[in-house]
Amino acid sequence: MYQTREPPTLRHRNNHLPYDVVLKILGQLPVKSVMRLRCVSKSLYSSIASPDFISTHLNNININNNNINHDNAHVIHIESESTRATNRQVCMVALARTFDRISEIGVPFDFPTKCVQIVGSCNGLLCLADYPPGNVVYLWNPSTRRFKKLSHTCLGLLKHVTLGFAYCSENNDYKVVRTSGSSLSTSEIEMYTLSSDSWKRVEISVTTDVIFCKNLVSPIPFVSGALHWMSSVKEENRMTETDIMAFDVNSEKFRKLALPHGSIDGPLLQRCVASFRGKLAFFEESGFQYSIWVMGDYGVVESWNKLFVVPFERVSCWISLTDYGSLMVWYRNDRAEGQGFEHALIDIETLQEKKDPDIQHPSYVATFMESLVLLDGTNVESYYWVGG
Repeated sequence: MYQTREPPTLRHRNNHLPYDVVLKILGQLPVKSVMRLRCVSKSLYSSIASPDFISTHLNNININNNNINHDNAHVIHIESESTRATNRQVCMVALARTFDRISEIGVPFDFPTKCVQIVGSCNGLLCLADYPPGNVVYLWNPSTRRFKKLSHTCLGLLKHVTLGFAYCSENNDYKVVRTSGSSLSTSEIEMYTLSSDSWKRVEISVTTDVIFCKNLVSPIPFVSGALHWMSSVKEENRMTETDIMAFDVNSEKFRKLALPHGSIDGPLLQRCVASFRGKLAFFEESGFQYSIWVMGDYGVVESWNKLFVVPFERVSCWISLTDYGSLMVWYRNDRAEGQGFEHALIDIETLQEKKDPDIQHPSYVATFMESLVLLDGTNVESYYWVGG
């Protein structure tokens, strides 16, 4: 006689815990705990690796992160050029406001050169690439110890590459955008989609020719569902205007965003875009001060507001602005006994400066959180450290 199977339960002292309740509890646990529990049974392993559970777990993490003080938020940083004997890099996880070190994470794959960039960070998933030329690209989740090497470009010869990494909220997917071109050549753009594991070309319809500018050692900011570049339009072999070029990863279309009214015209040492507390920020340097504008209502030019002015007494170079308001700069070391550069961390709201933070070399900095993203999938590789 055919009998229906009862839903899986967890039995303890003759009490039955429904399987959906078990998953709800697991959805609240830290990533390391969930990873250990995958070994309990095949059904539990399958449930934890499902897209629905990963999304639920991620949503719970985001809710918890929104309820904590920004002082407890984390960033991850990596030297733009390795000072180690090998090409194997090491990342540092640190507190976002102070950059006090929390842990050290070894990168489990090699690059052809010692120059590495953090392309971006979305939902605990990191995108890393060589630089230059920006042809070798990896997706990596340090929390699940999984990584994936992306296939080669479909653009051919790469020149003056920029790379951006984004999360597509409409279909729960991840995308990498790569631009290639220079003032002497027409820009080409391609986009990689994780779900299809492939690259495709993307066309720009807003202008005939545009040059995408790369931030010095800062990821291309991902804000309001779009990646953002400082850009210049080329007409008759000369650059005519400067704007912000935005690429919406959901519609897969480009649009121009005008710079703030009142931003300084003329030659500037630095002009960059960044993310500040989830909003688009524009950064400009003139003389011995940095001005930071924030777009209050995304896409509305009139909502640009100059929120911060950071003065300096000597020549400095902007490295990165974290989403939590920490400005990383380096100064040229003018002291007779010193050579090279020294780094400083500045709170743009209080202007308090922390000298000699736990960064000694120009480094890429990105937000960091734990998640189960990229737990399984095509060509995803796992790794284990000895003793861990």
